Amino acid sequence: MPAELPTQQQLSIKQARRVALAAQGFSGRQPAATITSRHVTQLIERLGVVQIDSVNALVRSHYLPLFSRLGNYPQKLLDQAAWSQGRQRKLFEYWGHEASLLPVALYPLMRWRMKRAAQGEGIYQQMAKFGRERQSTIANVLQAVRDQGALGAGSLNTRQERAGPWWDWSDEKHALEWLFAAGEVTVAGRRGFERLYDLPERVLPSAIIDHPELSEAEAQRGLLLRAVGALGVAVEKDIRDYFRQDPVPAKTGIAELLEEGAIERVQVQGWKQPAYVLPELKIPRKMAASALLSPFDSLIWERARTERLFDFHYRLEIYTPAHKRVYGYYVLPFLHHERIAARVDLRAERAAGRLAVHAVHEEEPGLDDEGMQALAQHLRTLADWLGLPEVLINCQRASGARLRAQMHSL
Repeated sequence: MPAELPTQQQLSIKQARRVALAAQGFSGRQPAATITSRHVTQLIERLGVVQIDSVNALVRSHYLPLFSRLGNYPQKLLDQAAWSQGRQRKLFEYWGHEASLLPVALYPLMRWRMKRAAQGEGIYQQMAKFGRERQSTIANVLQAVRDQGALGAGSLNTRQERAGPWWDWSDEKHALEWLFAAGEVTVAGRRGFERLYDLPERVLPSAIIDHPELSEAEAQRGLLLRAVGALGVAVEKDIRDYFRQDPVPAKTGIAELLEEGAIERVQVQGWKQPAYVLPELKIPRKMAASALLSPFDSLIWERARTERLFDFHYRLEIYTPAHKRVYGYYVLPFLHHERIAARVDLRAERAAGRLAVHAVHEEEPGLDDEGMQALAQHLRTLADWLGLPEVLINCQRASGARLRAQMHSL
């Protein structure tokens, strides 16, 4: 049975880790055959937000957090929740924590951000400039969506020359992205990885569209409260980072939630700032979870918190020149028994039908045989989930040799 929070409102770092892991859903691994859409939607309800990223070195990032927590689940369950029409639609896309999938219940809590975007606030300067100067183009694109239904930028593109890198978007793409940020359109589905946009009232449940308007302060407090619940225990910066909220309103909102008794203040061993938890917090006596984590997993995306919580320094090296990388191109931390015990550079080599392990780096004091066996099993399960028959260990270091031996024993 979990222990109740001590009356002195103090947590050891081990207790804080257990609280965070429990809040983030790391106790729900299921046999693959039993995982249903309900497990997927309940988990995302718990997390509140799942970040989307375009990098596909292994698998699109938004699929990984569910694998880390549930195990070998059918990816189609997430697709159905995110992009199906009608009553199966449980999620929507918006700027939650970067580009994100969020439960539809949070849509009313994001309208203030949409209103700000329509006024050119809280969005990229280039997009804000486009919104000020190109309202006729925006109106034409919105009318095309009204008339034709779900559209991608490619189907509206009138530009003749080839697009350049990054922000070299067509006018139609700029218009759709502005309309998306302003809440005038939402994502109805995807074609490959291309967004298809439609009117919110044709995509989202009517109860969500018709939800009474919340004040910005109410919505901000609602997001802060969801963040505390999802993080388990967190300092102010962690909480506001979860949904990318600004410092001043977040500070005010946290103070109001504290005064209302919706959250409580605690002190965590070794943390300089006070932390916050939900009332009547229960602390698990043990969290035996093991998981490979996406670089964009909500457990670790706030890197300063990751260092405070797990004593683990982590930076994504995708954009670092190859000769300057320390750990590799696409490195997944390996969570094992309440610590981040290793990191693994992985690649899905789909044409060859294999999961390639380019590097294994153990964190002090390293992985014992049981831990290395757990890592091997997770890699085998990951390969099966991705439909890759082979796991190839390319790492020539001692950790790679140990992992290779464990893989052979499976």
